Amino acid sequence: MKYLLVGLGNIGPEYADTRHNIGFMVLDHLAKKHEVSFDTGRHSFVTEFKTKGKHFTLVKPTTYMNLSGKAVAHWLSVLKIPAQQMLVITDDLALPFGKLRMRAKGSAGGHNGLKHIEETLGHNEYPRLRFGVDSQFSKGRQVDYVLSPFSADEQIDLQTHIEKAAEMSLSFGTIGLERTMNFFNK
Repeated sequence: MKYLLVGLGNIGPEYADTRHNIGFMVLDHLAKKHEVSFDTGRHSFVTEFKTKGKHFTLVKPTTYMNLSGKAVAHWLSVLKIPAQQMLVITDDLALPFGKLRMRAKGSAGGHNGLKHIEETLGHNEYPRLRFGVDSQFSKGRQVDYVLSPFSADEQIDLQTHIEKAAEMSLSFGTIGLERTMNFFNK
């Protein structure tokens, strides 16, 4: 069984440790844990590994957030994986910092990366893992907030939350979406 894990983010050192790049951070953690490295692929950095009899392809789009659908559509097509076997990992302003929420489908909720994926695929019926980054910004400062690094207080627990998100991502492929949601979504 093959699974596609897509971590949303923006390429470039100026975005590396920002809230908007949490999807990249989760996939980087998984790659390090499984001792694989990313190569340059079409519209993305890509790597793969097998665990518990499942094959995982990890994709970090290089299209920048607002065009993430290009990479998603390409890899779903090339790997011949249905959208239900893809998990998109993204930041979420509507959730408190570190709160993780997996869903089978849903709205983009104002997230430009998810909007482009929906526009490209023509539907919103694909699993996603939302990583809460909170919404501690003043009116009109949303972009600055998501493109800023995590605060010193957030840094304390950030790695623990990334590890849990990585565990949930693997669980999605190994025990399935429903069981993963029942176990982790609290």
